Amino acid sequence: MQKINKKGFTLIELLVVIAIIGLLSTLAVVSLNNARQKSRDARRVSDVKQVQTALELYYNDAGGYPNSDEADPGDKITYGGTVYMNSVPTAPTPADGSCTSSTNTYNYTALTTSGSNTSYTFEYCLGSATGGIPAGLHTATPGGLY
Repeated sequence: MQKINKKGFTLIELLVVIAIIGLLSTLAVVSLNNARQKSRDARRVSDVKQVQTALELYYNDAGGYPNSDEADPGDKITYGGTVYMNSVPTAPTPADGSCTSSTNTYNYTALTTSGSNTSYTFEYCLGSATGGIPAGLHTATPGGLY
């Protein structure tokens, strides 16, 4: 009697390999979503810092900050022919964590004292703690990020 030697995988071996691949792909997708959320928050902080820089440059040249309706998302920040920011950014979507669709916006407000814009607030929302700033609704001022 000759022994027939069949080579191949059993059904159990194939099912184990498929289960392992499924588990690894699930972990990869979860990690990717977490990385996307963190990158959106990092972008929010970066956007706010860029707007602050443009506003400070504007202040140095104009002696005050722009009016509240001159630094909305999509607006250009300019003074005397100098462009400080081509377009004020919009908050990245979707809203994450503690942010909702109504708080996931950038809101600039000029604060007027004695007829000139001497300060401002710039509201933004973070879905999770980023760069030492806790999650939630925050305000940037000429003094920094809060």
